[in-house]
Amino acid sequence: MRFWRRFFFEWMYLHSPPWDSGIVPPELIEFVSNHPAGRAIDLGCGTGTNSIFLAKKGWQVTAVDFSWLAIYLAKRKSRAEGTKITFLRQDVTNLRGVNKSFDLVLDVGCFHGLSVIQKQRYIHQLRRLLAAQSYFLLYGFIESPPNSPAVRSDDLEGMKEFLEMIRQQPGKDRDRNSAWFVFRKKTRSRS
Repeated sequence: MRFWRRFFFEWMYLHSPPWDSGIVPPELIEFVSNHPAGRAIDLGCGTGTNSIFLAKKGWQVTAVDFSWLAIYLAKRKSRAEGTKITFLRQDVTNLRGVNKSFDLVLDVGCFHGLSVIQKQRYIHQLRRLLAAQSYFLLYGFIESPPNSPAVRSDDLEGMKEFLEMIRQQPGKDRDRNSAWFVFRKKTRSRS
């Protein structure tokens, strides 16, 4: 299964996948205009559009994708734009060598495509990646049929322990329900 999933994504990046629009989402532009630059990690960065945008706005960016071709294309675009980004070809559910925390964790369309077990591992990684007072911006399909990509209510439930949802903005993406989620890491509760 993993081999076919990886093959699918490599094949899609050879042929301009529909999710790789090259357009920075307005929700990310709004967030950046209202928050000071810091350290950001882009999980499932694809060809680097959002990573490059963040780097141009002064953020120190780490960008992660499991597709060799996506990372290759992202590095090429980054060089052409003159941005300095740390690119990692890794599985977002098992990040190795990423030992710092981030002020912003960004995920545009990665989490929703993971299996239940992968989502649990991702959430474990997410907890470790978030600095105090940090944000998690998540975009994905919602309310999808079983066995199709979606951010589901039980996924959100698993994040409630350490994240506070600030906003959920519903939308449509190619005739599917989607949403932007803005979370903030909770401060430790007083005992």
